[in-house]
Amino acid sequence: MTNAYLTDWLYVWLFIVAGAALVVVILLFSKLINPSHLTPEKLQPYECGIPPVGNPWQPFAVRYFVYGLLFLVFDVESAFLFPWALVFRGLGTAGFIEMLLFIAVLAFGLLYAWRKGALEWA
Repeated sequence: MTNAYLTDWLYVWLFIVAGAALVVVILLFSKLINPSHLTPEKLQPYECGIPPVGNPWQPFAVRYFVYGLLFLVFDVESAFLFPWALVFRGLGTAGFIEMLLFIAVLAFGLLYAWRKGALEWA
């Protein structure tokens, strides 16, 4: 192994150690300057300015999580479509076919979710 190779890895490890040290220093600093005077009011649960009502461990419907995941999938799809549209002319036929396949897979996923009733809100 060459000396330059080992020097490059030394820099990588120095950055990792410096990043970890920075995280520790920031957490310790925030703990030191944080005024923590616990009172009964501060220990009470708080949600949107309204005192919570009912059992906090009430079961939550899975469909809301599935709905959120589907939103994220199609949000990411739009994040891929915009850059593709900018370089569309330079990609040629192969780029167009690849994007058609990408959209087809996502459309199939949407159709599947629709058939399974994942898009039904209530």
